[in-house]
Amino acid sequence: MVDLPSPYLLFLGDTRSETYAKTAFGLRDWAPDAVIGEYAMPEATVTLGLERLTPTAAASRGARALLLGIAPVGGAIPAHWLPELIAALEAGLDIVAGLHQRLADIPELAATARRLGRTLFDVRHPTVSFSAGTGLPRSGKRLLTVGTDCALGKKYTALAIAKRWQALGGNADFRATGQTGIMIAGHGVAIDAVVADFIAGAAEWLSPANAPDHWDIIEGQGSLYHPAFAGVTLGLLHGAQPDLFVLCHDPTRAAVYGYPHIPMPDLAEAIALYTQLGRLTNPAIACAGISINSSKMGEADRADWIARTADRLGLPVADPLRDGVDGFIQKMQAVRA
Repeated sequence: MVDLPSPYLLFLGDTRSETYAKTAFGLRDWAPDAVIGEYAMPEATVTLGLERLTPTAAASRGARALLLGIAPVGGAIPAHWLPELIAALEAGLDIVAGLHQRLADIPELAATARRLGRTLFDVRHPTVSFSAGTGLPRSGKRLLTVGTDCALGKKYTALAIAKRWQALGGNADFRATGQTGIMIAGHGVAIDAVVADFIAGAAEWLSPANAPDHWDIIEGQGSLYHPAFAGVTLGLLHGAQPDLFVLCHDPTRAAVYGYPHIPMPDLAEAIALYTQLGRLTNPAIACAGISINSSKMGEADRADWIARTADRLGLPVADPLRDGVDGFIQKMQAVRA
């Protein structure tokens, strides 16, 4: 569990690709009250549409930390960013990051933070030691978002479901398993930074026994169909022991992102595989529907694809940002009953 110092000034570095800025966009969309503005180097072309502030100006308005809102290739902090980060420390801000490289492992940055009494938060790196998964049933209800691929809406879907369930008066918590989700929620476990043998145990720790009517809405990671990250996905699936899962999908993708030689799976086959593997720790696991990222689809094509897919699978199909999540909510209500 962490206690991050918000509000944040979101740092965009010199990025020219929105794909690398998903952390910043996630904070803007799901934790707007925790964001005070954006800060970018002159070379950057990406913007969040927020007010651009220097660290000094942001600190004067109440910002407490500079949050690294982008993920460079390789998860390492470029050397030419260091003057910007040091300037933020000197302006009175802490620094929050979720990269594979630890802020505290950069000597110049760590020395400056010590000298100024500032704190470096590396949220991707767990501070808790986890046990191996037990596979034992526990009270409460759980919904896990899973995917046909990476980076297609598992976090957004989980956040939307948790928000809607709470708005309807239900008892639910969003359980973050990635660095952006942790920054939004203020707590969680970066599941891809956990030693492989303990991923299932970390998921059990993250969503412990709870009241019978309580739902943990657990953010998914990776995909069983991804050649690099399927191991993380499977460990999370077994540890989460979900009663329901929502399968997230991008209808416009023909192949796994970054792996053009691996075609996207058939949805019915994906549902069957997630169900089969999930039954190891929850024999009653079921699919609550298909959540799609339809941002690249026209309205007519989108409506036709949703109608055909819902009819073929007999399940709710929706883009949470365009259609809402009430179809998934109804499946949750049926489990509760």
